[in-house]
Amino acid sequence: MDRFRPLRRIQVEPEPAADPPPPAATGGAGVDDAAAPAAGLLMAARVRRRSAVYRDCKGDYIGVPSDPCLTKILSKQGDNKVLFADKVLKFTQSGKMKRRILVITDFALYLVDPDADILKRRIALAAVDKLCISKLSDNFFAIIVPTEYDCLMASTRKKEIVDIIIKAIKSTSEYEPQVASSNRFEYHAAAEVIKEVEFEEAEGGVKTRIMHKAKS
Repeated sequence: MDRFRPLRRIQVEPEPAADPPPPAATGGAGVDDAAAPAAGLLMAARVRRRSAVYRDCKGDYIGVPSDPCLTKILSKQGDNKVLFADKVLKFTQSGKMKRRILVITDFALYLVDPDADILKRRIALAAVDKLCISKLSDNFFAIIVPTEYDCLMASTRKKEIVDIIIKAIKSTSEYEPQVASSNRFEYHAAAEVIKEVEFEEAEGGVKTRIMHKAKS
C-alpha cells in the first residue's frame, strides 16, 4: 500500500550566480545547496486558494491505527493519542528534500521514513521553543529545538500543524511556544550549520530561498 502519495510539487532550481550552477534537479527533487552556498535555493510554491485555509481539519490523514509500522513506533514510546499524521517534506542539512511522515501526539513529534519504515527522529514537545513561518501563502515552517537542532519542513497543511503543536504543548505544560511570523528567519540545520530562509512574493506564487549563513 502506497501510504505516501506525492505532495504538490515544489519546483527547485538554482539561483543564477557567477559560478556555474549545480545540475538541475528532476521531478522536484532536492538540490544540494552546500556546493553553492551563496546562490542558495529558489522554491516556487503556488498560492493556496482561500478556501483551503478554512477547510475542515481531519487530523490523521494517514490512518495510523491501521498502519502496523506507525503503531509499533508509537507503542514503543508509550504514545497512543494521535493528534495529527500526514506526509511532509523535510529538508536535510545539505538542502535536499526527503519524504517523511509526520505524526504528532500529545507528547512528541515523530518523523518516519515511509520507504524504509524507520523512525528518523523524535522531538519531545517539551523541547520545542518556537515555530517559524512566513507571512505569505507558502508551505514552509521551521520547528526550533534549542537543545538539539532545528527542523525545516513543508506541508500543504502548515497552519493545521502549527495550531496542533501549540495546543498540544499548552495542554501539557504552562507555557505556549512562540510563533515567529516573518519573511526571513534563521534555523540550525545542524549544531554548527545555520541557514537563513527568505520568502518573496512572485507572480503566481511565493519564491523561497534557503541559504547558508556564516557564523558570526
